[in-house]
Amino acid sequence: MVDTGQQEQSVRSHGHDAAAPPAPGPYEAYEGGSPEAERVLFDKLADELMRVQRTHRDTAGATQLLRTFHAKAALGVENARLRFHDDLPPDLCVGYARPGAEYPAVVRLSNAGGTERPDASPDLRGMAVRVQAGPEETHDLLATSFPVSHAADAREFVAFAKAMAGATSSVEQAFGLFVRLPLAVGWGTADRMRRNVRTATRHTVGSLARETFWSRGAILWGDAGPVRYQLRPAPGGTPAPPPDRGDPDYLRHELALRLATGDIAFELCVQRYRDERRTPVEDGSVEWLESDAPVVPVALLTVERQDLDSADARSAARRVEQLAFNPWHTTEEFRPLGNLNRARKAAYEAAAAHRLGLRFTSPEPWHNTLLGVPMRAAFGLVNRYVPWHRLPVPLGLLNLVALRQTLRRFNLIDPEMRQAPPRPDPAPAQLDEQLRTRRSYDGSYNDLSAPGMGAVGAAFGRNLPPVYRPDLFDVPNPVTVSDTLLARERFIPATSLNVLAAAWIQFQVHDWVDHRRCPAGGRTVEVPLPPGATWHNTPGGGAEKVMRFAENEGIDLPGDRPPILFANTASHWWDGSEVYGGDERTATSLREPGGGAALRLEDGHLPLGAGGVPLTGFTQSWWLGLSVMHTLFAREHNAVCEALRRTYPAMSEDAVYHTARLVVSALIAKIHTVEWTPAILATEVIDIGLKTNWQGPPDRWLSKLGLWLVEANALGGIPRTVPEHHGVPYALTEDFVTVYRMHPLLPDDVELCDHRFGQRLESLDFPQVRGPAAEVVLRKTGLASTLYSFGIAHPGAITLNNFPRALRRFERDGEIIDLSVVDLVRTRRRGVPRYNDFRAGLHKPRIRSFGELAADPDTAARLEDVYGSVDEIDTMVGLFAENPPEGFGFSDTAFRIFLLMATRRIQSDRFLTADFRPEVYTPLGLDWVEKGSMSSVILRHCPELAGLLPRGASPFAPWRPVVPSSG
Repeated sequence: MVDTGQQEQSVRSHGHDAAAPPAPGPYEAYEGGSPEAERVLFDKLADELMRVQRTHRDTAGATQLLRTFHAKAALGVENARLRFHDDLPPDLCVGYARPGAEYPAVVRLSNAGGTERPDASPDLRGMAVRVQAGPEETHDLLATSFPVSHAADAREFVAFAKAMAGATSSVEQAFGLFVRLPLAVGWGTADRMRRNVRTATRHTVGSLARETFWSRGAILWGDAGPVRYQLRPAPGGTPAPPPDRGDPDYLRHELALRLATGDIAFELCVQRYRDERRTPVEDGSVEWLESDAPVVPVALLTVERQDLDSADARSAARRVEQLAFNPWHTTEEFRPLGNLNRARKAAYEAAAAHRLGLRFTSPEPWHNTLLGVPMRAAFGLVNRYVPWHRLPVPLGLLNLVALRQTLRRFNLIDPEMRQAPPRPDPAPAQLDEQLRTRRSYDGSYNDLSAPGMGAVGAAFGRNLPPVYRPDLFDVPNPVTVSDTLLARERFIPATSLNVLAAAWIQFQVHDWVDHRRCPAGGRTVEVPLPPGATWHNTPGGGAEKVMRFAENEGIDLPGDRPPILFANTASHWWDGSEVYGGDERTATSLREPGGGAALRLEDGHLPLGAGGVPLTGFTQSWWLGLSVMHTLFAREHNAVCEALRRTYPAMSEDAVYHTARLVVSALIAKIHTVEWTPAILATEVIDIGLKTNWQGPPDRWLSKLGLWLVEANALGGIPRTVPEHHGVPYALTEDFVTVYRMHPLLPDDVELCDHRFGQRLESLDFPQVRGPAAEVVLRKTGLASTLYSFGIAHPGAITLNNFPRALRRFERDGEIIDLSVVDLVRTRRRGVPRYNDFRAGLHKPRIRSFGELAADPDTAARLEDVYGSVDEIDTMVGLFAENPPEGFGFSDTAFRIFLLMATRRIQSDRFLTADFRPEVYTPLGLDWVEKGSMSSVILRHCPELAGLLPRGASPFAPWRPVVPSSG
């Protein structure tokens, strides 16, 4: 099964750990002054090392990525063992280091370069050892054949790697060492680094079995404190022969001859920390002299006698090459220390995942980098006088590209700052192969290198730094704000849309975001009511002077950090969880009995649960619109299953189910991108831009040239790219949740009409189509007539004083709530900045007066009466009050979050980019998505509606009404 205990553990390790991080020892000093600042730097350095990897591959003309360093292995064996000495000093008896304890080990010996060069080439050598101390306890020991690093810290290390990347000839190497390196680190530092490298690589190596390998960086050894370790040849053994310079692989061949007749053994030794002057922890370029820190033997590493040319040995060597060694694969007692070691956590994880195809990167073409800066500056200047939506279409499109680039640079914030400081982890278990081609039930393993990214339970991110102001939670009173500025006085229609658009966005939001509420009897929020007002908080309860509702469950944070980090109880991915559920138990219960691929339906309708609400992936806030959408896409899933069975009869039912889920989820993402959004943001620029997101630019040379100049990676459409997180782990954000508060779209009543003759069947208030009543109405009216009724009716406009009456007083989970007040309070308490700060944070000018926000004098006066200052305006109120661009259904400020996140939701998703391919989806499945649309879904299940859908527009635009016959 896709969900396993191992995966759950990995998800938890990626998400926030409530335990406080380990305090830095007296030996460590974080670059930038804090673990968080240092981690940001290390993540950037990791990206640069991945670029070095690609340079090595391209220079060597290789077809696949190699290790960034130590690319060429001379030995990879699984049958080794590490045995601690019986007389191990008592203060070194820590953790797995016990007298006489013996553990199986894996050993890899290699050249240190990033390309596979002949063994006689000047180079360092390396040893990597993985000790299996228990079922879930590993210790990776990494050492190199020179006692010190050429680099004092991670910055120098990466600068050297970049300077030498791709340098194969002596001229290129000289240019890297004497030009590129000094420009990066300064002449004095470059000179020291060159001398270290020159000394280290002059050494002639005849046999790796007779070399000594040093850790160069320190590790903690429990209470004994920091040590550096070395692996030196054990006493005895034959000397190294002269190197055979005519054999490019002589080091491997020499080891094969040795192991054919006997074991190879190395002694593991440690040097103890003395003081920062003689044995520094942070500076890897300083040798710990044996005169200052004597060598203490602690264990013996033995590589057992074997035939390296046997089939078993060759298979073992291939498996070893798939391993990702990292000094952080250990326990807290043996935590790596020092800047270089801390950098290795992020760098090695990134490089290994990139090499193994688990992590992707798409470097920006040089011409995009070069042109991006002046383009962003130019449009920043233009937008002071002319907003993007008033520019000619070609310039408007380029303006949006520039704005999106700016938002990516400044408005992607990870509030968790994971692994700062870094923590040890066990070596990752073998990946379940099914996870490569199937969405997991809970959203884990979308990014195979970060299993918990975007999964159920992952925290919401941020687009703007949060502002936590408990003193303003009730200022101004949210009930007063709701009564004065949100309450629907009369229904204001959005005449360019139909009610299907309102149902659709709720259907989507349920897939994307859901904050967990405290259970009944748990923590509550109390909102004071205006003088003289009362509220009944529970059915049958007495009148109270406060409005009370359940608090959101937050993630506990260490230290003095404010309680504004929340987990998403849905996955952050576009994975159809509202249809399929967010865990294996729910997903299995919704399928046909016996493991069938299809979803359970009863005469084409969803089966009913105990409370009368249909059984589906997400059932909160249920109403007729959700019954329509869930029924439609459950039928669509089953249609895909039927087509897959017919086309691929050998597919198992489980494979059919998971493939159909991929297809339906991708189709939903496509519909939202190229149909719903252009309907609610009805402008030519948006229509072209969103279709470009999905399928690439229009087939016009000028459009393609413009995109090539500024964002060439988008030329084929995002599904033809690779996943890209733009430096911040993917997550939906609290700001995204805020701009998708679109409750004004919902009507106060629903008029049901017959799709054949146009006659009105009945008119129902919203409470009459909520909860269990919804499915009763749908089955009575029929899917086709309900779709038609929604298609000819308008939703509400997203503006002030248009919040649905039914949502301002309704029962949910034993509470009576006013959802407009809840929305205001949630936004404040989650730390989303108030409107003016929100607007400024998205690179728009601040408003200076209420009249600047609201053109209508009466509205401006009411805003001023409620808030007093423009800086106090609630974000949701400001977004509703804005005068949107022509054709827009919501504000330009809200659109900026959409502009950033709409692309990101597709671009970060492996199943909508690198794995959006026929090998994963099947050719039929990919074709289904490519040719599919909301119209095709509706007509597949209700073909009788063909003549009613709008021509030249999406089904979210008003349909053609049937005129009732006069006879």
